[in-house]
Order: sequence, then C-alpha cells, then structure tokens
Amino acid sequence: MARASRIPVGLDTGNIMGLDISELALALLAILVGGFLKGATGAGTPVVGIPILTSLFGIHFAVAVFSVLNLISNLWHAFAYRSHQGERGFVLRFSVMGGIGVVVGSIFLAWLPTEWLMAFLAIIVFAYVGLRLARPGWHLARPVGEKWAVVAGLGGGVMQGAGGISAPISVTYLNAMRLSRDEFIATISVLFSAMSFVQILSLVLLGILTPERFWVGVAAIGPLFAAIWVGEKAAKRLSKVWFDRVILVLLVVIAVRLAWGALGGAN
Repeated sequence: MARASRIPVGLDTGNIMGLDISELALALLAILVGGFLKGATGAGTPVVGIPILTSLFGIHFAVAVFSVLNLISNLWHAFAYRSHQGERGFVLRFSVMGGIGVVVGSIFLAWLPTEWLMAFLAIIVFAYVGLRLARPGWHLARPVGEKWAVVAGLGGGVMQGAGGISAPISVTYLNAMRLSRDEFIATISVLFSAMSFVQILSLVLLGILTPERFWVGVAAIGPLFAAIWVGEKAAKRLSKVWFDRVILVLLVVIAVRLAWGALGGAN
C-alpha cells in the first residue's frame, strides 16, 4: 500500500493502470467481499469497497464508481424481491426522501468536510448496537417505525450523497423494525435504487462521475454479481436470528469505519 500514500484523498484520478498487481487484487477483493455481503444481507457493498478504493484513488473516485455498482445491483434486488415488499406507502416515503437527501449529501461531498457527521453517526450506531445487546428483545414497533420513514430516508440519503454509505441510518432503522430478511432486502433495495439514481445525476452535474469512472464501474459489475450470487446461496442457510446477528456485526464494522474516518484514519 506504499503507493496509496502518495495519492491524496479527493485527487482527480482514475488511472487504475498505474497500480501494481497487489493493489488491483485488493480493489477486486473489496468488490467481491462487498458483493457477498450484498447477496447475504441486502447491504454492505460500499462499506467494504469505498474505504479501500478511497485509499487507492480518493473519495471522489470511490463514491463515483460505487454509485454505478449500487444502482445496477439494487435495481436487480428490488426486482427479484418485489413480492416481499411491505406497505407500499411506507416504502415510497422512505425511498423518495432518500433520493432528496442524496442531493444535499452530494453538495456536502463536493464542498464540505464530513468528519463531524461521520463521528456523530458512529456514536449513534454504537449506541444502537449497545442497546440491542443490553436489551435483546427491544425493537421499533411497526406503526411507530413507519412514522419515522421520512426522517430515516432523508438521513440515509444525506449520508449516501456525502460518503457513499447510507447504512449507518438506513440499515440501523430497518434492523430496529426487525423485518424478515426478504422484506428487509426488498425495502432497502428500493431505497438504494432511488438514492443511487439521484446520486448519479448529482455526481454527473458536479463533475465527480466522469465517463472513465462510469466505465470502471461497469467493468466491475461481473465480479460483483458473481459474489452476490454466492452470498445469496450462503444466506439461505441463515435463520432469522443469525441474519439479525450478521446485520449487527455489519453495523459494528460500519461504526468502526466511520469513527476511523472521523479521526482522519482514512487519510
């Protein structure tokens, strides 16, 4: 990773041919692991991929590439799990507000530092995981949870636009409602699709998603979908309890990543 230290975060570069074999392998591994998580849980691809691509190319490149991957993979999941969606109004409010939040977050990405936001969200996620461990039976009742769809969708969209990862809010929120795996994936895939679509438009207008970065994302679709397929096969062996535990572990990883980034570790 010696080469990565010479590439500052935010550098306008997409020259992947300048990397050596080990660095390209690391980037591919990030996509494969992220795809496996996506197939198993419906989320997690950017959590693994964005930090690693950021270390190699910078945050703008990483967010741009994963905006392409996120849109395609989530459109597929939303279609594949469409029969498992819950109340349509709830899904619509959650997703539309997520799209609106992306616009605000993309502006933050282009002009404002996000360290304080990441630190705040890390605290929220750690607190939620701590609550779940202290009170395993706690959950957000469905009627109450659906009333918070607008706030959760907007907050997740802001995080998606600013850092390419909405999971600190969106995954925490849906996990608190204790949805089944199928409904969880059906719901969050619609949200992710809406956010990714708006994010791509925003990134193009801001000059962050360039044609070169777009084609890098397209080239990574094959490995990503192969890993998603493996993850889905593995997830069929998981019970509802184990699925819930996997999501909690994923949230801990997300919170650690946010805290590390807030402290400047990603730089």
